[in-house]
Amino acid sequence: MGKLTTHILDLTCGKPAADVKVELKKLDESIMKEAYTNNDGRVDVPLLAGEELVSGEYVMEFHAGDYFASKNVNTADQPFLTIVTVRFHLADPEADYHIPLLLSPFGYQVYRGS
Repeated sequence: MGKLTTHILDLTCGKPAADVKVELKKLDESIMKEAYTNNDGRVDVPLLAGEELVSGEYVMEFHAGDYFASKNVNTADQPFLTIVTVRFHLADPEADYHIPLLLSPFGYQVYRGS
């Protein structure tokens, strides 16, 4: 059975981003999972695994503004990025999906990893 995982790298310091709130939703539904990243920038268990992982459209929200505010990183009065939203489609419930986020206070990159 497949699984969905994520991790976050803080590009301002080149280290994993710990204590970032991550929310996962199936499109047009309520929050399915809520987790925080650990010291390695990863959630402790897959966001979806086994029978939980079904085909469909999903939204993952990374609470970047709260993270950078806690680090006193932003130079602006208000954070530029508040919540980074990634919308994606999981096609194969048997596959492993990994969604890494490279994050800075003013930009980000996301991709399907392995």
